Amino acid sequence: MVELSTWVPFVESPEEVVRKMLQLAQIKPGELVCDLGSGDGRIVISAAKDFGARAIGYELREDLVRKSREKIAGLNLDKVAKIVNADLLSADLSQVDVVTIYLNTSANEKLRPKLEKELKAGARVVSHDFSLNTWRPVEVSTTEPAGHTIYLYSSPWSFRK
Repeated sequence: MVELSTWVPFVESPEEVVRKMLQLAQIKPGELVCDLGSGDGRIVISAAKDFGARAIGYELREDLVRKSREKIAGLNLDKVAKIVNADLLSADLSQVDVVTIYLNTSANEKLRPKLEKELKAGARVVSHDFSLNTWRPVEVSTTEPAGHTIYLYSSPWSFRK
């Protein structure tokens, strides 16, 4: 089986996009945020440091996992933030309040059934630049000046297109 993470290259999300994604999700202190394909850990770190969330990231690339873990330790966020070196399809999403993703259309479509099956009612999904085609977003926002698009979805998924 090919890991879903290998289908999507690592591209940094600009800091203003990270902040907008987390703001759009209206994260409350103590909520659990899961970044699928966490790259250098910036969403996990910001969710914990700036929003008071518990945060977990799933990343396949060992070099990025190491870099993320070092940043987390350096900021003393070890108790509220962690990075798992595993494919994002292995994530247990049953207790997650907010999922963040920056994948691509194909990867989003492969991930969608897992989100539908595992996320609890009231969970939110925030996607950077790529929509989940069969879901209708609750909100769509564009960042300036770069023009990134952020899609916010909320469960239950009964509002499909």
